[in-house]
Amino acid sequence: MSSSVLTSQGIFTTSRIGSSEFPNSGASSSFTQPMEDMNENEETDLLSISWNQDYGCFAAGTSHGFRIYNCEPCKETFRRDLKSGGFKIVEMLFRCNILALVGAVANSHYPPNKVLIWDDHQSRCIGEFTFRSDVRGVKLRRDRIVVVLEHKIYVYNFTDLKLLHQIETLANPRGLCCLSHYSNTFVLACPGLHKGQVRVEHFGLNVTKLINAHDSQIACFTLTLDGLLLATASVKGTLIRIFNTMDGSRLQEVRRGVDRAEINSIALSPNVQWLAASSDKGTVHVFSLRVRVFGEDSVTQPNAVQGPALFHQNSSSSLDPLISPNTGANPNSSLSFMRGVLPKYFSSEWSFAQFHLPEYTPFIVAFGSQNSVIIVGMDGSFYKCSFDQVHGGEMVQQEYVRFLKFENRPR
Repeated sequence: MSSSVLTSQGIFTTSRIGSSEFPNSGASSSFTQPMEDMNENEETDLLSISWNQDYGCFAAGTSHGFRIYNCEPCKETFRRDLKSGGFKIVEMLFRCNILALVGAVANSHYPPNKVLIWDDHQSRCIGEFTFRSDVRGVKLRRDRIVVVLEHKIYVYNFTDLKLLHQIETLANPRGLCCLSHYSNTFVLACPGLHKGQVRVEHFGLNVTKLINAHDSQIACFTLTLDGLLLATASVKGTLIRIFNTMDGSRLQEVRRGVDRAEINSIALSPNVQWLAASSDKGTVHVFSLRVRVFGEDSVTQPNAVQGPALFHQNSSSSLDPLISPNTGANPNSSLSFMRGVLPKYFSSEWSFAQFHLPEYTPFIVAFGSQNSVIIVGMDGSFYKCSFDQVHGGEMVQQEYVRFLKFENRPR
């Protein structure tokens, strides 16, 4: 598989995205097909939704362009529309003006095998990658661009777009890939070459770890911001497992349910006390975690420990089981005392808190402020709900917004 790259200098002239700091939606554009206001009678379809790296914003790829939203409160920050078609992938870089865009199949100017690095402050494309097959995913760090194809992952340097690494994977139509986001560490997780396997690259330490996470194919996974913990789910969607990425050991296993389900999203809270998951069964589950990195400073203050010392301090010997005295624990079956006699199902840890949504609609989840969970759906819905960190149970809805309406779609 080969790729070609076009570059332009000055890639890091960045500015912060925000309602008062960002150019208005009428700013000029240097796209081959100029960005234009669409006829309001034209139907807009939602093609994708994705979080930025700190989960404070989300991007929506539409059939006519893309839109960026703030999460707390939910508010559209800006949009870009064009008549040549939309974007199936819109990847933000925190809250700055740099985005990675991949066109949808129907986009006549930006095909799905091309990645555009777009600087919206300068209103121009500052980099371009073209591949022989469709792009399945793009992930950004402040220093790296990662492009995911069906069987291969390419890692590029952000400043000059030079190719640094190539990784072979099992067939990866979902474009699964996850990065750490601390400046002093670079961890990448992706599917391995065998079913149920996750490959973890600790680039700074030149360490590769292969984790046999599930018997079935991997459906979803996520890393903590420092890359030390990995949470995974398979296509069965019944169990979620948490691993130490340094030695590959399994630290905890929780159960979403018994019936098969498609896990759409997994999120870990910044303090690594909670895990949230959404599926096509219409329920968002929150689980209490019994493992967290030893020393909260390493989680909440990424610059407190530098370089390899971070991994030494937080190695497997320091990832201790923990139940916080201020939080509740996941419920077990009433027959869990017969562990080892009855099937494994009866000794499972079940979710601590739940929130019910429409079935079959894909939702992505993230943790907000003050024990809240933010949920964004492919039906154009936004929810913010809170959970009781001591008693758990049904979560309470705090906010609901229709961020994208489909007035013209037949019902």
